[in-house]
Amino acid sequence: MKMKLCLLFGGKSAEHEVSLLTAKAVINALDLTKFEIYPIFITPDGEWRKGPALEGPVDDVTALQFGEEYSVSAMEGLQSTSLSVTNEQTSEFDIIFPLLHGPNGEDGTVQGLLEVMNLPYVGNGVLASAAGMDKVIMKNLFKDAGLPQVNYVSFIRSAWDQNRQAAYEKVENDIKYPCYIKPANLGSSVGISKCTNRQELEAGFVEAFQHDRKVIIEQGVKAREIEVGVLGNDYPEMSVPGEIVAQKDFYDYKAKYVDGDSVMIIPAELPEGVAGQLQQMSKTAFQTIDCSGLVRADFFLTEDKEIFINEVNTMPGCTQHSSMFPLLWENTGVTYSELIEKLVELGIERHKEKQQIKYTF
Repeated sequence: MKMKLCLLFGGKSAEHEVSLLTAKAVINALDLTKFEIYPIFITPDGEWRKGPALEGPVDDVTALQFGEEYSVSAMEGLQSTSLSVTNEQTSEFDIIFPLLHGPNGEDGTVQGLLEVMNLPYVGNGVLASAAGMDKVIMKNLFKDAGLPQVNYVSFIRSAWDQNRQAAYEKVENDIKYPCYIKPANLGSSVGISKCTNRQELEAGFVEAFQHDRKVIIEQGVKAREIEVGVLGNDYPEMSVPGEIVAQKDFYDYKAKYVDGDSVMIIPAELPEGVAGQLQQMSKTAFQTIDCSGLVRADFFLTEDKEIFINEVNTMPGCTQHSSMFPLLWENTGVTYSELIEKLVELGIERHKEKQQIKYTF
């Protein structure tokens, strides 16, 4: 009997287009002899649109952007019966796969909805998603776990508005130039700026606050960018490390998704013992914020072999041939199709475990 798999994608986020690309890749990788695929497209305005069951691969993401006639409420989309390709009524989904990046999807909001509805889903839970999305909270937790990081400070918009001069001076006193300023709750390098002087710093604050009410400023460091994939629940496995070699000053959104002017080296060429350190630190980060399913852990490696954890991404991009996470696992011996199926299995495993919890005396 086929598993009924519901995919959530799009979303009210600056990473909306990235989510569509991930959805297309996942759909085309799924074995239709094993899965019935039910798509739910969330528009940039947050409207839910439930499309018909998919009968085959998708050639273009426009085929997934359903019109107003498919509009439903979130509750209707997730729980109501729907018509299959044979026009027979189907039961509820066996599992939900949120393919949402950024706020309103990767930050614990959708995960909270699914928890309240007691629906099994793929990926990280509410706590890990929220902590992983908020870079300030994440870094504070990593600090408590003893994971080395570059210096950082953060500000909320109201504090910056009240005394912008004090904010700039704190950055210059605590961080020094060059530094990077970014929205605390966003991914894919959206809203990030490299600052080498006061003028660029002021402009960076303005840019970052367009995307979030909280920003983080991090010390720039001359280092290689190394990433590790983590897969599992209580006993996660780590991929081989991979390296991002950007052709620009930093790996921004345009470099990732538009120009393609960056190189991924997998496995990364590393000094002896460093790969093991990176994998152990990835596991520590995964367990520190109570992750489940998947994570991509990002690091800086200096010429002196000093390692700093930069962040974890709790729903990394998963396009088959251009995203680091699936490529890391492909080079570790897990094909893209196997990876997607494994993530579904992990989601079901975690849901079954949660059903053992007693909620009454």
